[in-house]
Amino acid sequence: MSEKYDIEIDGEIFSVDIEEMDDGQLRATVSGTEFIVKLPDGVGSSPTPRRRSSGGGAKAKSGTVSTSIPGKIVTLEVSLGQEVVEGQVILILEAMKMQNEVTAPISGKISTINCSEGDNVEANMALVVIQPNPEEGAENS
Repeated sequence: MSEKYDIEIDGEIFSVDIEEMDDGQLRATVSGTEFIVKLPDGVGSSPTPRRRSSGGGAKAKSGTVSTSIPGKIVTLEVSLGQEVVEGQVILILEAMKMQNEVTAPISGKISTINCSEGDNVEANMALVVIQPNPEEGAENS
């Protein structure tokens, strides 16, 4: 079971899903990119960052897909105008010698693609933009 946190790194807030794996390592998912985290010996595996509020005025998710680290686009799984669902793999990014599945943060239609297979991309670059479905906006209000 994963827990959601808002974590501040260099002044920027990132939404992070953290799941403890069987071997004691953590799987941290940031903007659809998964990282395996091994904490130093003696450091507890219970993360202590500020928890995300789960009630009340839920913040609308962004349809802009980016990555927090530079890398290379291995495969682009979507095309312009394609409908996607939240959690669907939209591209695979190779970063730090690992291939990471980048997933759609929301359901909707692909309105912009700013990368191609084989492209080297910078951190925080808008790679794909998803226009939310009209019914998604109605659920969040």
